Amino acid sequence: MNRNIQVLKDNIYKGFVGREEVVENVITVLLSGGHILIEDVPGVGKTTLAKLIARSVDVSLARIQFTPDTLPSDITGVSVFDDATSDFRVIKGPIHNNIVIADEINRASPKTQSALLEAMEEKQVTIDGKSFVLEEPFMVIATENPAEQIGTYPLPEAEMDRFMMKISIGYPDMDNQMILARKYLDGILDEEVTPVLSSSDIMNMREEVKSVIMTDEVIKYALSIVDRTRIMSELEYGLSPRAGLDLLIAGKAHAYIAGRDYVIPEDIIDMSKVVLPHRMVLTTQSLMNRYTADQLINEVLEKTVRPK
Repeated sequence: MNRNIQVLKDNIYKGFVGREEVVENVITVLLSGGHILIEDVPGVGKTTLAKLIARSVDVSLARIQFTPDTLPSDITGVSVFDDATSDFRVIKGPIHNNIVIADEINRASPKTQSALLEAMEEKQVTIDGKSFVLEEPFMVIATENPAEQIGTYPLPEAEMDRFMMKISIGYPDMDNQMILARKYLDGILDEEVTPVLSSSDIMNMREEVKSVIMTDEVIKYALSIVDRTRIMSELEYGLSPRAGLDLLIAGKAHAYIAGRDYVIPEDIIDMSKVVLPHRMVLTTQSLMNRYTADQLINEVLEKTVRPK
C-alpha cells in the first residue's frame, strides 16, 4: 500500500470509529477526482468522517449546513454593487474551496441542491454571467438523512448521477462501540486532527491512479455491467455513460489503494456495489414488489460473465 494512503487512514482513525471499507471508499473517491454522498441515520458519524477527511489534507475547506431556507447564492456566491468603485464585485461562496462538506444536503430545496450541479460536473461556477474555475483538488462530500426523515427533499436524478459514490456508514459492532465509548470517556474522541498530506500529494496520487493498468477485458466487463441495466424491466431507464466512466476510474483507485498497479475483476465487482445503485431509478412496479437497487446490482453481477 502507498505510504500516503496509510498515513491518511491512520489520521482519519484518530476521530472515526467504523468499518475500514467505509474509509477506503471515501479515499477512493478522493483519488478518483469524484464526489461522494454519505447517507445514514443521525448520529452515526457522517459529518465527523467528512470533516476528518477534509482536515487531513492541507487544502481550503468549507462546510455548508443546508436548511430549507438556504439559497443558491449562499453556495455559489453573489454579485453586489460597490458604492466605492461604482461597479459590481463578486463575493464568492463556500463552493470555491477545495473540499466542500455539504451537510444534510437533502434538507434544502431542489433549487438550492441544483446549485451544485455545474460545480460538481464542470469544476466551475457561474456568477452573474462570469465563470470561475474551481481549484483542484476539488471534492464535494455530502451527507444526508434517509428520505423517510421529516423535512427532507429527495435529490434530483441529475445530481445523484454526479456523485461518484453513495455509501452508508452503518451502526458499529460491539467491538467498535467499546472503542468509541472508551475514546469518548477518555476525552480523546474529539482530538484535533492536523493535515498529513498536501494538495500536491493528492494530485500526484491521482496521476498514479490513472497509470494503473486496466486490460480491455476488464474494461469490457465493467461496461457490460452498466449496459445490462439498460434492458432491465425493473428500471425506468438504464445507467448513463457517466456511470460507466466512474466505475472504471473507481476500479483503478480501488486497485491502487490495495497496492496493485493493475485492476482485477474483483475491483470492478466491489466498486459496482457503491458506484452504481444510487443512480438506478426503479419502476413503480419494482418498488411495489419491494425490489432495491442493491438487489438489482447483485443480480446484474451474477448474470454478467467475468473475464478469466
